[in-house]
Formats: sequence, C-alpha cells, structure tokens
Amino acid sequence: MRRIYITILLLNVLFFVEAQNSSKNKNTQAVFSTIQVDTLFQDKISIRAIVLDNGKIWYAADQGKFGYYDLKSNKKFEKVIKKDTLNIEFRSIAKTSKFIYALNVANPALLYQISKDGKEVQLVYQENDKKVFYDSMQFWNDKDGIAVGDPIDDCLSVIVTHDGGNTWSKIPNSKLPKVFEGEAHFAASNTNIVIKGNDTWIVSGGKKSRVFYSSDKGNSWEVFETPIVQGKQMTGIFTADFYDKENGFLAGGNYEVLNQNFENKAVTNDGGKTWQLIAEKQGFGYASCVQYVPNSNGKGLVVVGASGLSYSSDGGVTWVQLLQDSSLFTIRFLDKNTAIAAGRNKMIRIRFK
Repeated sequence: MRRIYITILLLNVLFFVEAQNSSKNKNTQAVFSTIQVDTLFQDKISIRAIVLDNGKIWYAADQGKFGYYDLKSNKKFEKVIKKDTLNIEFRSIAKTSKFIYALNVANPALLYQISKDGKEVQLVYQENDKKVFYDSMQFWNDKDGIAVGDPIDDCLSVIVTHDGGNTWSKIPNSKLPKVFEGEAHFAASNTNIVIKGNDTWIVSGGKKSRVFYSSDKGNSWEVFETPIVQGKQMTGIFTADFYDKENGFLAGGNYEVLNQNFENKAVTNDGGKTWQLIAEKQGFGYASCVQYVPNSNGKGLVVVGASGLSYSSDGGVTWVQLLQDSSLFTIRFLDKNTAIAAGRNKMIRIRFK
C-alpha cells in the first residue's frame, strides 16, 4: 500500500511539473494583435541596412549616407562619404565591439570602417570589377566577418576578415560552391547572410533559389535546394532568418509580381537541409525582410515588404497584416515587443501589443 501511495504521489508531482512547464512555454510568447508606430526621423533617403548597437540604431543608405539614431538622446547623427564622382549606395552594415562597417553595392566595391562616434572613416577594402555587387555583410565575432556578393566567375563571391575588419580578402574560387548562370543575391535588407554561432547560411535568387551552408566560418560549404519561386531574374529568396541552428525561414517571391503570395515562403527544421513551402496563397506577397520575434520559441515571425508588415504567431502557418506601409525595407528587434524598421525616407520604432 505504501509503494502505491508513493507512486501516485510521484506521478502527481510529475504531472504538476509538466503542467507548470507547459504553462511557461505557452506564456513565453505574447501573441500580438496591434502595433504602435513612432517615427524616429524622416529624410530623403533609402535605408536597407541597419544594425543595433548599445542604444544606437546605425544605418547605411544611398547617396553615401551613414549614421545613427540615438534612442537615449532622441537625436540623429549623419555623415556623407564621397569618393571622386561615384554615387555610393550602401546596402550592407555590420558591427564589432570597436567599429561599424558599411559596404556599398556596384563597382567599385568600397568597404568602410567607421568609429563608434561616427567621426572617423577609413576605407579598408576596395574591389574593382564590372560585375562586382556586394549584397550582405555579417560578423561571427569580434575578429571574423564575411560579406557576399553576386558571382563574378562561376562561384559565390565572398570576402572575409580575421582581424576584426582591418583587412579583408577573397576566398579562393576553388573553395567556393559553383553557381548556376543567372543565380545571384538580392541586396534587399542585409539578410542574405544569417549567422548562428559558427553556422552560416547564404541565400540566393534569380534563375536558382538555393541555400549555401557552412559549419566552419566559410572554410567548407554544402548547397541545399529550395522550393521558392525561381527561374527569372527577379524571382527567388530575398531574405532569411534562423531562430536557432535548426529552425529557419525564407521569404521573397517575384519582384515583378509583388502580390504573388505563393512559392514565396518556406520553413526548415533541420538546419536548412530541406525546406517546405508554407502558407501557400495566404498572407503577404513579395517580402524584403523577415525576422524571428525574440523569445517566441521559433513561432513569432515578422515580415516587411510590398504587403506592408505581416505577423505570424504560429511559425508561418497563418499571417495577419499589422501595417499597410509598403515603404519599409528592413526590420530588427530591440526586444520581444519592440522593433526598428527603415526604408524609403524614414526610420520608425514599432511597439507590438
């Protein structure tokens, strides 16, 4: 009788603990239904690359403009980089603990190292080629960073740094995966590269829409097929994000048919090896940026693009439009309830409720 009593007691304890854990997991993510938008600044500018750094929202934009908005002082700092008669357009930005880095698209490629007060600017990499076009840049840590550009030859075009961004060099073609003719990348929101620890994913679009994966900071690569729309110059994956090393999301579509909401979103739960289309003919059309909501167990997703701002609370199965503004190109979360978005002529703060 005593053994039976002890067994029942233990079972009750286990059921209670499981119920508590289940309740905690359910409460981890708040399901959003509305948003509040605050305009941080407006200007004649196009911003596709932002990075968050100690209360400052750094941006790199067209017309050679870069700067930051200080959330503590509510003030904007901006500077313009000029080089000869070039029309410099920045689409990539990244940070270390010491510097900010901004990389332009088109020929010549110009990568600048910027002091954290924004006052000192130094050119640390230049590449001249009529085919050069860099799309995205990220850092693994304070020493190692990577940027990817459209193919110049028949493989990925990748530069890396191992000294904190002071010097950059191209990975030899022999160490990079081959690409198909017409396969490239889209400099839509600085989200062609996703990094989690040492794991790195690079996404492509155009005639082929694929995922390139490296587990060792670009020393070796695997290539995975995706079901995202492809075959034309302006079709494919425009943006990607991973919640952890297993769960990720792709978005994009057809830039020439902005309302096409099929074959434009896919999900993985095996680190990008396989992808499944999701929410076919539902939710948003063309998307330029997708981000996971922090602390959402991989269920919360936010997308900006031609359909405005859309939100999913179930990992991308269903979507709700929370903002109709189609002028936003890129978005990043400050915390699980607050994000910064930027795009055509403005930067805004979004509070999710």
